[in-house]
Amino acid sequence: MKHSSFFWFVLPSSLMMLLFIAFPIVSVVTQSLYQAHDQVIIEVENCGPFGCTVDTSVDSEATAALRAAEPLGQWAGLDIYKDRNHLALDEVAQAWVNSDGLPDFGRTLMNLPFYDAMAFTLTYTAIVTPLTIILGFFIAIAVNAVARALRGPTIFFSLLPMIVTPLVGSLILFWMVDARGILGTSLQWLADDPTLSVKASTPMMWIMLMVYGVWHSAPFAFIVYYAGLQTVNTDTLEAAMIDGASRWQRIRYVVIPHLVPLTTFIALIQLMDNFRVFEPIVSFSAQAHATSLSYAIFNDLGGETRLLSSAAATSVLTIIGVGILLSPVLVRTWREFGSPR
Repeated sequence: MKHSSFFWFVLPSSLMMLLFIAFPIVSVVTQSLYQAHDQVIIEVENCGPFGCTVDTSVDSEATAALRAAEPLGQWAGLDIYKDRNHLALDEVAQAWVNSDGLPDFGRTLMNLPFYDAMAFTLTYTAIVTPLTIILGFFIAIAVNAVARALRGPTIFFSLLPMIVTPLVGSLILFWMVDARGILGTSLQWLADDPTLSVKASTPMMWIMLMVYGVWHSAPFAFIVYYAGLQTVNTDTLEAAMIDGASRWQRIRYVVIPHLVPLTTFIALIQLMDNFRVFEPIVSFSAQAHATSLSYAIFNDLGGETRLLSSAAATSVLTIIGVGILLSPVLVRTWREFGSPR
């Protein structure tokens, strides 16, 4: 009876995981191993008074019949993963042989779509995630020290960047960094360069995207840390004060150790969220300067030609990348909570 109750308890969640996680992943992996059928081309010989010519045309009916018979496409195996738009194994090997050192090899890799998108995605994740955690922590410490009568409005304004939708928030910042906006004009004045434009510079655009990422995500870290601060043992803090501990020492030796599990949680969420960066690139119209793996998938699925297999292969590589990024956090969590005590 005990095991029966447990089975019916976990059955709904297990079915949801299969339906919304396992099945889509299996579907994406399967699609990435097939590629679309080529169009059936027929040759028609037309003869006239001045001789015969051979014209080629697409046999629409034969093409439709072929795609209907094999909707997944033709078997490609790992060829899609190895082509130039993904891992580009041949191009990477050639670049390694012909390059004049690591800097030259790196520049060659940045000319390949997948590695260019991967470079921005990893850079964005590596910078935005720790800055979000640090900024959110200090905002929580500051708000927690505000008088209780002012905490409500302070918390509300601190959460505004997260409340505002990503599209609206990024558009506001995008207009501000325009040459006619307040930030764009200020940068031109500071650099003493009236032609300076954030939108025309790849490094400046990367920095602006990361600034927006921290601005938008820091409220999440703040509210989690703020909730954690309410559970800190006041007796321990008072004992530290009696022993002569300064404010920084109380934060370092009492508050921070208490918030370590929350830091792990925030890092886990932010790593997943930042690795799939997409909205800022679209809102800032930064495609010419920065592309992410998520944007590469979107680009493959858009337009008149839908490259489903290419998008699926990029999705699988993205899933693998997320798994690698999260592995240290997951291993630590398993050791803390999954190991027998």
